Amino acid sequence: MKEKNTKQHLIHYANGPSLEEINATVEVPKDAGFFKTLLAFSGPGALIAVGYMDPGNWITSIEGGSMFKYNLLSIVLLSSLIAMMLQYMAAKLGIVTRMDLAQNMRLHTGKTMGIFLWIATELAIMATDIAEIIGSAVALQLLFGIPLLAGVIITIFDVMLLMALTKLGFRKIEAFVTALILVIFFVFLYEVVLSQPNIPELLAGYLPRVEIATNPSQLTLALGIIGATVMPHNLFLHSAISQTRKINHDDPQEVKRAIKFAGIDSNIQLTLAFVINSLLLVLGAALFYGHTEHLGRFVDLFNALQDKNIVGDIASPVLSMLFAVALLASGQNSTITGTMTGEVVMEGFLHLKMPLWMRRMVTRGLAVTPVIIAVILYGGQESAVEGLLLYSQVFLSIALPISMVPLTLYTADKRIMGEYVNRKWMTWLAWGITVVLTFLNLRLIIDTLGNLF
Repeated sequence: MKEKNTKQHLIHYANGPSLEEINATVEVPKDAGFFKTLLAFSGPGALIAVGYMDPGNWITSIEGGSMFKYNLLSIVLLSSLIAMMLQYMAAKLGIVTRMDLAQNMRLHTGKTMGIFLWIATELAIMATDIAEIIGSAVALQLLFGIPLLAGVIITIFDVMLLMALTKLGFRKIEAFVTALILVIFFVFLYEVVLSQPNIPELLAGYLPRVEIATNPSQLTLALGIIGATVMPHNLFLHSAISQTRKINHDDPQEVKRAIKFAGIDSNIQLTLAFVINSLLLVLGAALFYGHTEHLGRFVDLFNALQDKNIVGDIASPVLSMLFAVALLASGQNSTITGTMTGEVVMEGFLHLKMPLWMRRMVTRGLAVTPVIIAVILYGGQESAVEGLLLYSQVFLSIALPISMVPLTLYTADKRIMGEYVNRKWMTWLAWGITVVLTFLNLRLIIDTLGNLF
């Protein structure tokens, strides 16, 4: 154990800590009460929750409600519970090893395998970013009439905002992201309250239904919800930003406390993400059930919210504008966390040393290029550009097992984790989830490719 830790720490110091500019920069009280300590550790969970309510989830969740009413709420609940477990494991890996998931994967694999894993993970991050970029660009078009190509280019400058917030301290990034999450939450809460959903049917939707597995259409959409919810890039990000709190790693009690409060913070924020995803599906069920032909794109949803023939008397341009504001907030949040994840992966796998601004511009450029190409090729047609969202899910489906398998292996290995190793029941549950999600994602890939060809 001591020899293994020594090797890890040599790697750690040789290559620098994960996200060096913010690593161990947040002070935490030593002997404070529960709530004061929780407040000090709260923040990273908000950045993780962003990935579970990004624009890529919106169409899938609303479509699920519009097609099957409240039936798929049980899938939203299941996805959230799975996410809570995986994120806890990722945070624990970062705190205990003092390396993020990418650094651990590079340490425990050969050079060739490391490069393969980097390419696969980079494609997954690009696929995730596509949804955020498209969401932000469409929101800018709906709110201000900015052409899609110009909107996509504007998203490049999100990097400048992230750099400014970083200079103010990581707590400022956490506060900014939390504020935008609350904007999204209150917008959809307001719209759901106006839609007057059937509460008994809504609550019954959280109970598992056999028909979800037996009805091919429901199963396909359920797979889409799971695939859009549990995202691989979040595991890399959480293993890095869980290290932003300054603790004494030589004191087992401090390490245990950090793991405990990182888990609580993550679960609180992921519960909020679960509520927002539920609101999206409920909105689809209450307003659009029976009108699925009017949905499918962000623009369709924007137009439908002001069409009395679809949503009835509550139709209003105000609802549409609030939807666009929430979409912009979601896209902005997701681009910030996506850029940070790109840094984690590039540094962890390649050990690249370059100026911070250059790392972020390279990461952003990789993500925005395919969207710019699509906008140019299709002349700014929203339907074609938003079609990229469908194709991006294929890359996410491929990359999810690539991140889940190493995460489960490392957190179950006593040589790596020491006394903080996963309990047996957690390890077996994690392997079960990994196998099931891998199978479901393979099914989603087959269905997606089948629709294409």
